Amino acid sequence: MKADTQTIDILLLGSGGREHALAAKLAASPRAGKLYIAPGNGGTANCGENVVLDDCDPAAVAAFAQSHGCGLVVIGPEAPLVAGVADAVRAAGIPCFGPGAEGAQMEGSKLFSKQLMERANIPTAAYGSFTDEASALAYVREQGAPLVVKADGLAAGKGVIVATELSQAEEAVRECFGGTFGDAGNTVVIEEMLTGPECSLLAFTDGKTVVPMVSSMDHKRAHDHDEGLNTGGMGTVAPNPYYTEDMAHVCMETIFLPTMEAMNAENRTFRGCLYFGLMLTPKGPKVIEYNCRFGDPETQVVLPLLESDLLKVMTACTEGTLADTEVRFSDGAAACVILASGGYPVAYEKGKPITGLVDGQLPGEENVTVYHSGTAITEDGTLVTAGGRVLGVTATGPRLTNALSHAYEAAEKISFEKLHKRSDIGLRALKALAEKQ
Repeated sequence: MKADTQTIDILLLGSGGREHALAAKLAASPRAGKLYIAPGNGGTANCGENVVLDDCDPAAVAAFAQSHGCGLVVIGPEAPLVAGVADAVRAAGIPCFGPGAEGAQMEGSKLFSKQLMERANIPTAAYGSFTDEASALAYVREQGAPLVVKADGLAAGKGVIVATELSQAEEAVRECFGGTFGDAGNTVVIEEMLTGPECSLLAFTDGKTVVPMVSSMDHKRAHDHDEGLNTGGMGTVAPNPYYTEDMAHVCMETIFLPTMEAMNAENRTFRGCLYFGLMLTPKGPKVIEYNCRFGDPETQVVLPLLESDLLKVMTACTEGTLADTEVRFSDGAAACVILASGGYPVAYEKGKPITGLVDGQLPGEENVTVYHSGTAITEDGTLVTAGGRVLGVTATGPRLTNALSHAYEAAEKISFEKLHKRSDIGLRALKALAEKQ
């Protein structure tokens, strides 16, 4: 048997909708052997074997991968990356898709990423950083609203507060230093608020070559009309109509390549998925944030449009051969509507039975995939809610209008107690497309 036709056993870390999307795409590869997901969820159980494993324990992950003969480890969430799991896996001689701890600092510390952009002259928002509440409050009052207040460290996507009024900015500073976000708030970054359409851009990289994926648009606020608290994401569409070919060229020259060059200059080689959170301002694209992994729920609309073999692309990223590997996306569109637990992102109940699904999917639905974010299977086999974001209903179509209508029609067939979803996912994108015509 030739080496390039041998199957590869894979360990995938994580438990959210992103990991379900990754698991489904990896399992579809003709080169995929056994797929382990740690810890996984009620949906990933249909793609491979869910296993009990502390995904933030570098030694435990490396030991599991070795003992189970895994030829690739794929790290979904940011916490294991920041904890150095990829370093331990590579030290054990196993290829790993995901940056080491040095590279993961791009997300692990917002101050680090701001300073990196400053050193490399990468366009981003003006900012100040503080380690005490009094200085931060003085800066806020000097600058005035609107401002964006960010806890420096990892805060599960909840450490960013967009303050349109001075009182909100002051309260955000007090929350950070008051322990709301734990140690993540020991340092606070305060930025000017940029204006313009937002764009999420994920890119494959082997540390040398950068291959952008199809663009997407996230919807962060909990309620319609972009009202309510920030969440991990209530829905996404792809492609993002604001991200034009001209914009893509500018981003490659002024953001993507300079970022990789800056990281390599500091011996922080990044192999994996690099996420660029962009604001397409009147003065050109600027970086809002970096993430060191696939976005959630952006992955749920980007990967369904990927026509190339994900396992082959990931292997190329680990081997440094991405420049020689085809990465092809469809010309169609995708839309994802998140079904959340009532009360998310604050307090919500778990354990609510979910109806409408058979083996985790909607029977008879073509071009629709239900990605599980916060689900679990009880001992008697019942699928129940187990998180704030429960399911992501994703549909693909030749145009965004098709994908959106199909996603919402499919979402109506699923129910659980206190289900909450936004009804306006994709409307801004549709408006932008209409204005182009």
